[in-house]
Amino acid sequence: MSSQSEEQQKIDDWLPITSSRNAKWWYSAFHNVTAMVGAGVLSLPYAMAELGWGPGIAVLILSWIITLYTLWQMVQMHEMVPGKRFNRYHELGQHAFGEKLGLWIVVPQQLIVEVGVDIVYMVTGGKSLQKFHDTVCTHNCKHIKLTYFIMIFASVHFVLAQLPNFNSISGVSLAAAVMSLSYSTIAWGASVDKGKQANVEYGYKSHSTAGTVFGFFSALGNVAFAYAGHNVVLEIQATIPSTPEKPSTKPMWKGVIVAYIIVALCYFPVSLVGYWAFGNSVEDNILITLSKPRWLIAMANLFVVVHVIGSYQIYAMPVFDMMETVLVKKLHFSPGIILRLITRSIYVAFTMFIAMTFPFFGGLLSFFGGFAFAPTTYFLPCIMWLAIYKPKRYSLSWITNWICIVLGVLLMVVAPIGGLRDIIVQAKTYKFYS
Repeated sequence: MSSQSEEQQKIDDWLPITSSRNAKWWYSAFHNVTAMVGAGVLSLPYAMAELGWGPGIAVLILSWIITLYTLWQMVQMHEMVPGKRFNRYHELGQHAFGEKLGLWIVVPQQLIVEVGVDIVYMVTGGKSLQKFHDTVCTHNCKHIKLTYFIMIFASVHFVLAQLPNFNSISGVSLAAAVMSLSYSTIAWGASVDKGKQANVEYGYKSHSTAGTVFGFFSALGNVAFAYAGHNVVLEIQATIPSTPEKPSTKPMWKGVIVAYIIVALCYFPVSLVGYWAFGNSVEDNILITLSKPRWLIAMANLFVVVHVIGSYQIYAMPVFDMMETVLVKKLHFSPGIILRLITRSIYVAFTMFIAMTFPFFGGLLSFFGGFAFAPTTYFLPCIMWLAIYKPKRYSLSWITNWICIVLGVLLMVVAPIGGLRDIIVQAKTYKFYS
């Protein structure tokens, strides 16, 4: 048995999630910021335009509170069994729902989220590079296809994907977290500078009832997508050292609080100021609406590129971990650099290909946002909490969890409908690989 457990230990020391456990609390802060503040923040003013002032502000604040609560639950559940750590989302799922069922509930959703995010970030990276190119280069420049920009963006990941684990990407992640604050500040600062536009309108964008309803649904998906760092929370916490005297819960929670304050500083000013300045004429990416001052917008787009490079890696790491776990533990491949090189390169190439084929940014966001983020972020943690801790009926904990579950399920049902409609509307006029 000892040789078998030694073998397991060797494999665990090689796998990306469990190989290094010396992270400090501030690592969790910037990993969480990088995971959460995605390109989603740039679509928030547009979501406000679809929701209107009252509902928009309510949805933003409510999402912030609910997701902070479910994140707290995840952090607490990481070490609830003495001497055991749930290093991956699906391990917690298996503890709550049983070996087989837990795997089937969590893994498909987690994969949809992580691969989905990586595809969306490929598109975002490519689009931001294109915007940077078009902003900087104005005179008789050749038009370069978005497809090529996505390929340029992907080329970075073929290299970065070879970094073994979370701690080795902490530098990339820190840079990404700083960038997210920077471009959010540029987005709302430039909006304040432009001021309220002369003919600004705050009514709903669409003139038909159906359009308004679908727009509302789609905007809910966009907001859900903006608060979606939960898929990598346990994986981030797994990198923090833990002893019975000093569990990882405290440093992790400290990091989460700092991350959430930064998230609020990014989200609220961008969505409110952006909507105030441009009303319902705002684009689904605020940086497109702000075309001047040219150097500032070019810089903001570059910041987005750097940030998305970091975010892509944070979301890819658990996927690498799953692929490598299956290959090494189930199919008995020998762990090593060659295996890592091949599996990770195939993954990067796959996400690049899908992104080049379907680059509809806004629609993809709300489709994935509702379909996969709502469960993993809004209600799965609550269901696990109820399954494991079994709080008394009608107690505060019981009621809170059920409210989150009901709201989360509603979100899961309505957001993809709006997103799918957006994709269909945009796809009608779209030419492949243009």
